[in-house]
Amino acid sequence: MITLKASSSGRAQIKQARLQRGWAASDFRWMAAASRVLGTDWETAGVLAAGISEGTWKRFLAGKVPINAEAFRAYCEVLGLDWQTVAEGEPATTEAFPNGAPSAGSGTSTSVSAEPSVFTDWGSAPDDAVFYGRQSELHILRNWVLEDRCRLITLLGMGGIGKTALSVRLARQIVGERRRSGARESGNSIPPSPFTHILWRSLRNAPPPEDLLADLIQVLSQQQERDLPPTLEGRLARLLHYLRQGRCLILLDNAESILQSGDRTGRYRSGFEGYGDVLRCIAETAHQSCAIVTSREKPKGLAAFEGETLPVRSLQLSGLEQPDSRALFDTKGGFQATEAEWQTLATRYGGNPLALKIVASSIRDFFGGDIAQFLAVSQQGGFLFDDIRDLLDQHFQRLTELEKAAMYWLAINREPSAIEDLQADLLTHVPPRDLWESLNSLQRRSLVERNGGRLTQQPVVMEYVTCQLIDRITDEIADQRPHLLISHALTKAQAKDYLRETQINLILKPIADQLVNRLGRAAHIATALQAILTQLRGGTPQSMGYAGGNSLNLLLQLPVDITGYDFSELTVWQAYLQDVKLHGVNFAGADLSGCVFTESLGNVLAAAFSPKGQRLATGDTDCQVRVWDSQTGQLLLICRGHQNWVRAVVYSPCGELMASCGADQSIRLWTAEEGIPVKTLTGHNHEVFAIAFSPDGQTLASAGGDNTVKLWDVQTGNCLHTLAGHTDWVRSLAFAPHSIAYPGTVLLASGGADYQIKLWDAATGECLQTLKGHSGWVHSLAFNGDGHLLVSGSGDGTLKLWDCRSWDCLATYSHGGSIYSVAFSPTEDWLISGSGDRTIKLWDWHTDTCLQTLYGHQNEVCAVAVHPDGRRLVGVSLDQSVKLWDVATGHCLRTWEGHTDWALPVAFSPDGRYLASGSNDKTVVLWDWRTGEPLKTLSGHGDFVYDVAFSADGTMLASGSTDCTARLWDVETGRCIQVLQGHEDWINAIAFHPCDRILATASADRTVKLWNCATGQCLHTLSKHTAKILGVAFSPDGQHLASCGADQTIQLWEVATGLPLQTLTGHDSRVWSVAYSPDGRMLASSSTDQSVRLWDVATGDCIQVLRGHSNWVFAVAFSPDGKRLASAAHDHTLRIWDAATGDCLQICEGHQHLVSSLAFSADGGAIATGSQDQTVRIWDAQTGDCLRVLIAKRLYEGMNLAGATGLTPATRATLQMLGAIGG
Repeated sequence: MITLKASSSGRAQIKQARLQRGWAASDFRWMAAASRVLGTDWETAGVLAAGISEGTWKRFLAGKVPINAEAFRAYCEVLGLDWQTVAEGEPATTEAFPNGAPSAGSGTSTSVSAEPSVFTDWGSAPDDAVFYGRQSELHILRNWVLEDRCRLITLLGMGGIGKTALSVRLARQIVGERRRSGARESGNSIPPSPFTHILWRSLRNAPPPEDLLADLIQVLSQQQERDLPPTLEGRLARLLHYLRQGRCLILLDNAESILQSGDRTGRYRSGFEGYGDVLRCIAETAHQSCAIVTSREKPKGLAAFEGETLPVRSLQLSGLEQPDSRALFDTKGGFQATEAEWQTLATRYGGNPLALKIVASSIRDFFGGDIAQFLAVSQQGGFLFDDIRDLLDQHFQRLTELEKAAMYWLAINREPSAIEDLQADLLTHVPPRDLWESLNSLQRRSLVERNGGRLTQQPVVMEYVTCQLIDRITDEIADQRPHLLISHALTKAQAKDYLRETQINLILKPIADQLVNRLGRAAHIATALQAILTQLRGGTPQSMGYAGGNSLNLLLQLPVDITGYDFSELTVWQAYLQDVKLHGVNFAGADLSGCVFTESLGNVLAAAFSPKGQRLATGDTDCQVRVWDSQTGQLLLICRGHQNWVRAVVYSPCGELMASCGADQSIRLWTAEEGIPVKTLTGHNHEVFAIAFSPDGQTLASAGGDNTVKLWDVQTGNCLHTLAGHTDWVRSLAFAPHSIAYPGTVLLASGGADYQIKLWDAATGECLQTLKGHSGWVHSLAFNGDGHLLVSGSGDGTLKLWDCRSWDCLATYSHGGSIYSVAFSPTEDWLISGSGDRTIKLWDWHTDTCLQTLYGHQNEVCAVAVHPDGRRLVGVSLDQSVKLWDVATGHCLRTWEGHTDWALPVAFSPDGRYLASGSNDKTVVLWDWRTGEPLKTLSGHGDFVYDVAFSADGTMLASGSTDCTARLWDVETGRCIQVLQGHEDWINAIAFHPCDRILATASADRTVKLWNCATGQCLHTLSKHTAKILGVAFSPDGQHLASCGADQTIQLWEVATGLPLQTLTGHDSRVWSVAYSPDGRMLASSSTDQSVRLWDVATGDCIQVLRGHSNWVFAVAFSPDGKRLASAAHDHTLRIWDAATGDCLQICEGHQHLVSSLAFSADGGAIATGSQDQTVRIWDAQTGDCLRVLIAKRLYEGMNLAGATGLTPATRATLQMLGAIGG
């Protein structure tokens, strides 16, 4: 028996291909698919082919022991790999290698792995095990691709004609993967593949062209592209770079999905015109690659590039020849017919494979396989066929109501569905046996197909059913006779993100468009929907069904202003309401099951899955721990108690406890199930950055800004050890599951801002080893499952992989920004990292390659966590979002979005007329602060607004944002007059020069820039800080500038030259803000160390330290007369101090959350404060009384939830925080 095993590079290919497919290593589908390759169908035969078993599959994956060559080749084929590039060694004989191996006596030795590797990514390409005829078409296409080196080929034909199957078969033949049946059909040898990459992608769900380009670029660049251009043109240029660099074959299937229906042929759908640019560029630009596009119609603009001798061509597919049609029938069972009858049948259905499959099922089921009898009936008017839609019409009308319902749900779901999913979708209970029989009936009719135990539809069938659904729903709304509107959800709020977008684009939008054509204005449609809801209101859940949710989703799609709309006493299921203003909407008594709302998340800093993966915990700057159902996305718990940012959250190994730590210097233990507080551990005298449970769950380790690691007894809460050795903040922790280098010890690793990793004996507190190599803070650590490897992520933008025996650095990988979080997959096949470059990367540490880069977060990724099943991962970010990702496909499955209108910065205009406030909703609001009325909203920033300032003459307003830009606005008109671009990171603070039109901007990129406001030109870039800069201020005479930052220092600069003058040190933590006294002799600063310091500007000496705040102090300002000083802090208070004596004169309380900013009015009589409680407060500067509270309308202001059901208590509380009332 001939045997083969994988080479070391082959094992890497196998692993990558398996991860891309997304099935677990133990999934039976691998074996069933391999068995089909060898000619034995498990579902029909009940046995696997010889050589295919769980044992051979596991040995194939491990690559240590050879397996039967036939099984080896079959497994490679299932993975989409060329077995010759995977195998190691030489064949002993040629029996198992009929195509191209040397003869036994030739004396020629050929290495099985000699051929260069071809990277293949089949995406969702269907299996081509059953393939009929098309030899002449294959020959033509092979010549065009291989000999004529065409750049673009369009494969055209009606639905069901076999374009997809032909494209897959062609690609597999080119890459050298010939099925045994294919080998029997043709004796021609297949030349070695000329391509470096072969990629197959379906356009069935109409991805935006920018997303497709991003996908292709990442694959072709081997995930090395870090910062993709945001524009289509930029991404197209990068794609062309790779099409020129290597020879790639790209197959794009179902292009008709991006083309308009009911319009002139080939026109692109609205929003998808970019595909025209993509195809045109591939067609007319010189490169060495080839793209093959399948479509029912030729995309507009390609005909001009085509010609028999030109590199752009198209092939129109006709039907199968009669012998091939007959072969198709043979797979369906026994049929009786003469040669003439076979020919008549093939001619009548145009040789269309899908039509023939459907007809074959009917002949078998209704005519006992007698083709003559069928032909006689069809001549009397039945089973006529002019177009595939005619045939589908005939068969669809014959379906039972249950079969039709299942067909509609499969079209809505748009990806293979399990019977359990369909059972849950149905509005009324159907016995599983009845549903199973209906699905089997649909499969026998060839209207559905099985895909790994799940059911789906061919693209042409799915499109037909979708069109039927759209037409029916449109008629029902127009005629006021709801049926499908009640029984089927048009979109699923809780569907995977990319599927929900597809449902909106391909179902909801077309219905809205048709309704506009039928009923006219959106207001008329809204009236029709309201009339239907009035009919249904107060009925049983089954009688109301999905109508409420469908109506709401349609209203939002039109769009219609739904302020004050009445959805009371309705079932409002599957409404997607994230980031939707629902002011005054009445949901009293409504069932809101399955709806998705916006969350009140802050910037999310931490995430952890429970040990079994059912729950996901997150921690954020809103000082709360939230617990979610990881499957449904439902918010289950909100754990309150922290007084400052929650830095980390972890579950105990047994899953009974949850621990969190934060900037309030505490560690809290909670019951994992109910979120009940158990213990609060205190002892650190600085914020706590990281925590970790020991493998037995009895000990908890904590890492602090006090440069120590503490070990705690979980049962008693006692501190067992304090580990000192780091010379700066300790940022990360990880326990080893086993100690390889130090047997018998409980090994703990810690990483610090001193760039070091230390290994500790957790029992004795002894430092066993110090690892050096990083040149930035060590933000994250993780051991693999057996403790042989340690990975570290650093602010220097690298991950390092360490050998836990020798402590050597085995590999270094890099991001385009700081790496804040790292983790191993449960299978230990890959690493995951989250970075300040806004991406998540998956790494194969065996081959030191990046497997995938996940894009989607709009700000720094602070933490990542892998689900215990290894198929999903979560990333959390400073963009106030939590994203759940599919590891295999890279698709975002679910996004939890936060919305909190934090009032971040405030500033009074010099004339006292206006107050400006900035928010994390990306806007600036101008208020009449005396009346509390908002006057103008200034929009334009792409992210949080972190600071605002008025020019000295009051005519200009500046704003600085985390989108890395500053904007200048005309105060009277609200018009943006300048956008200042140049910083590479957040702008945290801004200040106008007191005399000139110069603006200073302070950034997290460690620089201060001075700008000419008239020209937008950068005059100076000031660089001396070693960490992000948080505050900036001009001296009253404009000659000097002060800046402060996370490096705990204050820098003084000369404005004219941009040169540093002096460095002030004394704070022992981040310095958030600085302010000059009106006479310029004193400087005030505020810090995370909870103090305010006063400095003598001339000497640089600290002349006073003001203490009293019990948390971080974010802002400080002098009164206009210089006699008083005000400070705003995380302890929810504003304090007013005597600037001369340092005495605290007033403590102003009222804010419900941290106070992030303050400003004195020009006359000194009032103080404004901005808070994370979403309000601005105006205080009397003399008495400390609160004069007024300014609050913008929240997202769900006045939304009535009285008596509403389908919400968890945690969700209800969140909605109330966002403005909801009742309940």
